[in-house]
Amino acid sequence: MNPIRRPLIAGNWKMNAGGQDGCALADAVAKSVKDSDQVDVVVSPPFTALAAVAHVLDENKSKVTIAAQNMHAEPSGAFTGEISSSMLKESGASWVILGHSERRQLFGETDEMVARKVSAALASGLRPIACVGETLDQRDAEATLEVVARQVRAFVDELAKQPGFGVIAYEPVWAIGTGLVATPEDAQAVHAMIRGILGESSDELAQQTRILYGGSVKADNAEGLLDQADIDGALVGGASLDAAGFGKIVEAAQRLAPRTDQG
Repeated sequence: MNPIRRPLIAGNWKMNAGGQDGCALADAVAKSVKDSDQVDVVVSPPFTALAAVAHVLDENKSKVTIAAQNMHAEPSGAFTGEISSSMLKESGASWVILGHSERRQLFGETDEMVARKVSAALASGLRPIACVGETLDQRDAEATLEVVARQVRAFVDELAKQPGFGVIAYEPVWAIGTGLVATPEDAQAVHAMIRGILGESSDELAQQTRILYGGSVKADNAEGLLDQADIDGALVGGASLDAAGFGKIVEAAQRLAPRTDQG
């Protein structure tokens, strides 16, 4: 891990734990990670549980913060079923996951749509976790770097407006929920390429932007991934629904973290 960048572990609960079970999970996570003072920890409940989870974390006096799983690019309007950045902030979120592969693959989100959402998040003061990643077909065609570079370039100018405020998550689509995981070396190669693109904008953007790895991250493989020079944390899916297992991923980041009081 690079000493400039504080590790970030984010748990994406997806369409799970949207009510009282979300409150119980948040309480368990808060207790599980309370001693990990060198790592930023984020949980991402469904919209229905954002406010309740915020209340639970506040009661625990926890430093765990909250991400929403998506948002609309417009601040308000006739968009039935959608949710705006201001609504998310009022519910207790300070982060938002954008462009997740499931949004791209299942709901048709394009690079342009993701860039508009990143811009809207930054304008509202929400910290974006902007996701990129290739499908298995694209990987087999040896197009990984080309695809990921295109996705990053779509929003890099937005991130450059506030270096270090936004985060990028590299999630190979073929590794999400499959049990497959990129080798630490393969993941590092993609992360290094992403950092190179950020460097084309400015050294400050490249050095300050945290790049997370996502895709079947678990307690038993986290340390090998997090030990890579350009992997600054993890976006955790299924394993984030188990507070103890999620806590072990955070512990791995804590062990590898440089000793710093930076927030």
